[in-house]
Amino acid sequence: MKTLLTDFYQLTMAYGYFCSGMADHEAVFHLSFRHNPFQGGYTICAGIANVIEQVKKFRFDKSDIDYLKSLKTDNGKSIFNQAFLNYLQHLKLTVDIEAIPEGTVVFPHEPLIRVKGPLIQCQILETLLLNCINFPTLIATKASRICQAAQGEPVIEFGLRRAQGFDGGLSASRAAYIGGCVGTSNVLAGKYYHIPVMGTHAHSWVMTFDTEFNAFEHFANALPENGYFLVDTYHTLDGIKNAIKLNQKYKKLKGIRLDSGDLAYLSIQARKMLDKAGLKKVSIMASNDLDEHIIASLKQQKAKINVWGVGTKLATAYDQPALDGVYKLGAIKPQRGEWQYKLKLSEQNTKISIPGFLRARRYYNAQNIAVGDCIYDERQGITPHNFVTITDMSDPLHTKKIPAKYRYKELLQPIFKKGKCIYETPSIQTMRQNAANELKSFHPAIKRFLNPHIYPVGLDPALFELRLKLIYSLKHIQRER
Repeated sequence: MKTLLTDFYQLTMAYGYFCSGMADHEAVFHLSFRHNPFQGGYTICAGIANVIEQVKKFRFDKSDIDYLKSLKTDNGKSIFNQAFLNYLQHLKLTVDIEAIPEGTVVFPHEPLIRVKGPLIQCQILETLLLNCINFPTLIATKASRICQAAQGEPVIEFGLRRAQGFDGGLSASRAAYIGGCVGTSNVLAGKYYHIPVMGTHAHSWVMTFDTEFNAFEHFANALPENGYFLVDTYHTLDGIKNAIKLNQKYKKLKGIRLDSGDLAYLSIQARKMLDKAGLKKVSIMASNDLDEHIIASLKQQKAKINVWGVGTKLATAYDQPALDGVYKLGAIKPQRGEWQYKLKLSEQNTKISIPGFLRARRYYNAQNIAVGDCIYDERQGITPHNFVTITDMSDPLHTKKIPAKYRYKELLQPIFKKGKCIYETPSIQTMRQNAANELKSFHPAIKRFLNPHIYPVGLDPALFELRLKLIYSLKHIQRER
């Protein structure tokens, strides 16, 4: 764990809390995001296991303290005094953390993580938590969309060479598997996360030999159980013929890979050639800068591709490089005082935060289809009634009533209690299956790429009223000033 992997202002704020006697005030913070990525209708939560690993190891070691001690102001004075550095050196986390399990379908404004504990600890964790959650959640969602486009056919993540550094490559491979990919080309990710590793060969392999057929022959002899051949090094249709010829001699052809050209046309021609040779079970894999939109287009063109290798546009989240995750204060309590709800105002409605001790509850109808999520304040609870009413944050006229008798589940699960981990992290295979099962419990309309259905997520009436009162109160105070 590199505890100094944080924004400098987290430490300057922590120092300010320390100097103001506020370090041990209790606080509640929530991590959420404001929009579904890729203009989509849902998001897949990922990254919690990394949160757990990093929080378990959270310590300021001697080298961290020495570095902070070396930081100076413009006039040469130490930025942090020795008392604060001593405080950090002996700091052990005592926070309570709840989180939504990886692989869960989530939506804007829902609390993905809730942190409760001493103010200084909650604040210092902000950058770490956002860094652990934002990118994996983005990639898991992208992978899920690509797998939806592939309509159940296997998708392999091929993005390591184009990923944002080796750490980004590892995170992307893990998240892509949770999102639905069947494997990765990233061998280190396979070792660390127990993800199946897969791959064929490169054009350089074919170019090394005198003929394409000779290259295929040597590869088949070396790896008889990995009979996938890249057929477009020189001329794709000739490459397919060479793969068929190899099979006639060695019976080792499992599939071919197309990595350039008109993938729809070439795959249709390849299928005809393979079928004519009696190779109806031989697979056709495609790569070459694929994403969900290109795959959907190829499907519409009746392409005969049945395995998909997706790299750059998956591992880099090519069309949206960041998730707009935020971490906001919901309430604070002085050591000898009462809890005070807190809210951030903004000129943009979507950036006005939600006060309170937030929780989220998902309701299911008799057919086990999710019908709506209610965000509520734990201290106020769900407003008692025959129906659960949820109100859109930005439009009080947009409400939905859900029968209170419907089955529900609480989305947040306890992860840390007083700084001790009480959560057993499931296997990555379980997370991946969780994501698949979750998607089955939603109406297909949220999965559309164009104008997806907006799934109902809203505030409980008591929380909506509390938020409205705080907005009016803060605006009045600002006007008075």
